[in-house]
Amino acid sequence: MKLMNVRFLTASVVIIAAGVVYGSLDHQTKLPETVIPVVDEGPSQSHSYDWMARHNAVVERVKQGKVDLLLIGDSITHMWGGVPEEQTIHGRGDYLWDKYFGSRNAVNLGFGWDRTQHVLWRFEHGELDGIKPKVAVVMIGTNNMGSNSTEDIVTGIDTIVSQLRHKLPKTKILLLGIFPRDQNPSSPMRKQVEDVNRGISILGKERMITYLDLSSKFLQEDGTISAEIMPDFLHPSAKGFGIWARAMEPTLAKLFGDRPRPEK
Repeated sequence: MKLMNVRFLTASVVIIAAGVVYGSLDHQTKLPETVIPVVDEGPSQSHSYDWMARHNAVVERVKQGKVDLLLIGDSITHMWGGVPEEQTIHGRGDYLWDKYFGSRNAVNLGFGWDRTQHVLWRFEHGELDGIKPKVAVVMIGTNNMGSNSTEDIVTGIDTIVSQLRHKLPKTKILLLGIFPRDQNPSSPMRKQVEDVNRGISILGKERMITYLDLSSKFLQEDGTISAEIMPDFLHPSAKGFGIWARAMEPTLAKLFGDRPRPEK
């Protein structure tokens, strides 16, 4: 897979924010929408939740300092609940928040509906300012599926990771592969998830970045997804969040520098 020069893109953040092209030595290339920061209008238009209110709540929380762990993503991460409580989607993962994240001074930067470009906007507007987390967990990109090419989604995720490295140089990054989606393994969306994960896995070779693919934890032997684990074959159930937490915990604890939380 031939990817765009993402390191050049992220070094030109001002250009990304202000326009749609950047100049190289001998040509101009149109930027994919996956790297152009923009407000997410989806939640408000669908009457799901107030996206800007949640963003403002995150900004206010980080201003208070003492943030050691960030959880960055879309609705799947949003469903962990936790901090901030404003505009939080409860009911699936929040019962695990205190056990796995609360004592680690975690802030939930998961926003339902978000794509890579929306995360980049949030990064540029205060959600990372003035803090020095020990670890940032990142899983994003499933909402770009179907609208953007695999190459552009990989570029968007790479840009997010690069921005984290730039803004939080001492923070360790735990980059998660996008969770499998759709019930059957033959679905085009499932295939694109696998292709994107293959593309971003190489980032785990870089300093301060650990790549972790938990896909197998959510699949049955025949490759299908059980409705018991993901009722809509996209968002984990309460049981699914438990699987996620337990599977991620050994790696998270190692990066965080503390002891893994016990199974029970």
